[in-house]
Amino acid sequence: MTMTAHSHFTTARRRLDRSSFPWRLYARALRQGVWNPHAIDFRQDRQDWLALTPLQQDVLLRLTGMFQAREEAVTLDLLPLVQAVAQEGRLEEELFLTTFLADEAKHTDFFNTFLEEVAEYTGDLSAYHQANYQAVFYEALPNALGRLRQDSSPVAQVRAAVTYNLIVEGVLAETGYHAYLTVLEENAILPGQQQGIVHLKQDESRHIAFGIYLIERLIAAEPELWEVAQTQMNELLMPALGVVQETFDIYGEAMPFGLTPQVFTDYALSQFESRLNRIASAAQMTPAAVDRRYRQESYD
Repeated sequence: MTMTAHSHFTTARRRLDRSSFPWRLYARALRQGVWNPHAIDFRQDRQDWLALTPLQQDVLLRLTGMFQAREEAVTLDLLPLVQAVAQEGRLEEELFLTTFLADEAKHTDFFNTFLEEVAEYTGDLSAYHQANYQAVFYEALPNALGRLRQDSSPVAQVRAAVTYNLIVEGVLAETGYHAYLTVLEENAILPGQQQGIVHLKQDESRHIAFGIYLIERLIAAEPELWEVAQTQMNELLMPALGVVQETFDIYGEAMPFGLTPQVFTDYALSQFESRLNRIASAAQMTPAAVDRRYRQESYD
């Protein structure tokens, strides 16, 4: 592989822009993101697990199996976005994305640790990956991010960010963690897993915030990209919601913990629509106005 020589270094010419939104995300990641999956005490979780019914265990294994593969997928697929940003010389954004990648690797380790120490599960979790799940994580995600290796254009970046940050994280991850944490808190079980999920939710909130920022920045520079974002969202929203529905369809009326699909579908749509409305406004703004809005908003 041929390496391209550096022509200059950003920090030789200027100092880091510590008021920029990407740097503030990076600073927040330094404060919040330093947690260790192996420092979590899972001893009570193991006792709680053994007290669950087989059906309750199966539901939690299904959720964990989907999270485990999701975290591995994004760990595998994120690097082209980091490289695309780096090639444009956006150093503060790249600094944050290094924490982003480390977060996803840590999440992969976290769920694997739960499977080893709590569930003591050694089987193949692929059976929990139904058709809609595969459409998003086996196909759409690697395709959108992998394309950046050959095409790092604004169009490709918008498609990648919509797929990753709005659909995979903003719809599926947030909804899934909301469901998971709701079950654990309402039933007062698995305190170690609860602790880890709280950390994950903080991490994912930073990731989603960056994705929305990236999409807004790109659309403000080229307003026609709003149509690209809409098309990508429309293509992936139904498969994403299908992941939620097909999970409930497996269990039907036997679904344990009193979970109902409508609650989580409504939650997913509410989160999605609020972000969609924000992104739409960027098409009516200049890049300077978007930058100014992010600098003025509190995220520290």
